[in-house]
Parts: sequence; C-alpha cells; structure tokens
Amino acid sequence: MSEASLPQSPLIGPASRVALFDFDGTLSLIRTGWQSIMIPMMVEVLFECGTGEDIEQVRSAVREKVFQLTGKDTIYQMEELHQQVLARGGEPLPPLTYKSEYLRRLRHAIADRVEGLRRGTIDPDALLVPGARAFLEALQKQELRLYLASGTDHADVLEEARLLRIDGFFGDSIFGARDDYSFSKALLVRRILASSERAPAKLIGFGDGFVEIEEVKKAGGVAVGIATFEPECIEIDAWKQRRLTLAGADYILPNFLCQPLLLSIVSESRA
Repeated sequence: MSEASLPQSPLIGPASRVALFDFDGTLSLIRTGWQSIMIPMMVEVLFECGTGEDIEQVRSAVREKVFQLTGKDTIYQMEELHQQVLARGGEPLPPLTYKSEYLRRLRHAIADRVEGLRRGTIDPDALLVPGARAFLEALQKQELRLYLASGTDHADVLEEARLLRIDGFFGDSIFGARDDYSFSKALLVRRILASSERAPAKLIGFGDGFVEIEEVKKAGGVAVGIATFEPECIEIDAWKQRRLTLAGADYILPNFLCQPLLLSIVSESRA
C-alpha cells in the first residue's frame, strides 16, 4: 500500500491547523456496543477449536487484542482471529468471511438506531458524544481543517456521518476502510504533514483507540483520548483511560462538554 493510493482530497495550505477525529466512540454512538458483538463472536470461533482453554482467559485475551486494534480497519481484527485459529490447530475461514459475519451481527444490533435516524424519530444529537456538535462548530469558526478517519467501512462512515448531520464539518475529508487496503490512519497523517514542506500542518487528534493516538503522537501532534463510558458518556471509562494513556494520550476526557478546556488545548497545540 503506497501513500499515493490514499483517496484524494484538496491539499492543506501552508501552516494550516488540522484536527483529526476518529468516528465510532469518539463522535458517533451509533455503533455503541460493537465490542459486545465482536468479542463474543471471536471467543465463539476460538472455542470451536476444542483446545480446552479457560473461557475467561480467552475472553480477556480477546478483549485486550480487540482494544489494541481499535481504530484500525475491521479486517485487521478479523485477520488476528484467523491467526489465532491457526495457532490453535484449527482451520480458519478467510478474514473477509469473519468480517461479513461480524457486520451481519452488528447491523442487526444497531438497525433500530439507523432506521430511527433515517425516519427522523431519533434526534442525531442523541447518538453523538455529548458536546461534539458544538465543539465541531467552534473549530470550524476557528478555521481549522477537520478530518474524519475511521476503521469502519468507507461507505458506512459516509452514511452514518450524514445521518448524524456532521458530514458538513468534514466535507470531502471523510475516510474509512476499503477492501483494497488503500486507506490507513497512518497514511492520512503522513499526507497531512507532507502537504506543506515549508510549514507543516499543526495537528491535534481526538480518538478512543490506540491507533489514532499513536499515529498523532508519532507525528509530533497533540493527542486527546476520548475515554467515554458509553452510552451515557458522562464519566471516564477507567479501562479505556489506562490503555489510552499507554498509547501516549496527552489528555483524557469523557466527552466534549468542557468547551473552554478543549479550546485551550487546541490553542496550545498551535503554539
């Protein structure tokens, strides 16, 4: 996969200020509970190998691996499942087959939310992390260039961002997973930074997974971990907090309600 294969959007101007957002769990709550679909499915597949392992140990190991890969394209989690089946002497299905089954289960679980948004019976703000819309509006007024990057399939990110009515904040800078592996958050970050050699973009990132936090820090940016305890999103999830701290997050917040603090962090990242 080369940087040239990354889907194109207009380049950032010199000395631009850029805010990079993850989608699920950072802004969107449409897929809240996805871990409760993926983890049991993976444990189920591994137990079919018949190794006699302790189920709690397997569940704990799967949960840890899923979190480490949170933010990466879903296919990478399914490739990990494929490898774990092989390691247990089983005959794994192709990763894409596992992914299809996971998405079938997930779409069934979130169908009422998606349909409610489509019909207008659910307020989009009810499925956004609290304070997200107001914060995006504030960043837009400050003329930051906003990027949305997700491990969820590209078409789904576009549709769900539209249903939440936040797609307008990002324009053509919305990126999601593609079956041909032509997108990754690492590629996007490199492209942002390479868009102006004389005055590199000043980057601040917001996310609830290892991947986006690590990539922003590698790029010398400021990383804000959104360790929200879903679905209420009022308190910090201590489990997420520990892992986002390990990933290098500079700040940990439960939501976007404290706009003065958030805007001060953005101002510091531009210094």
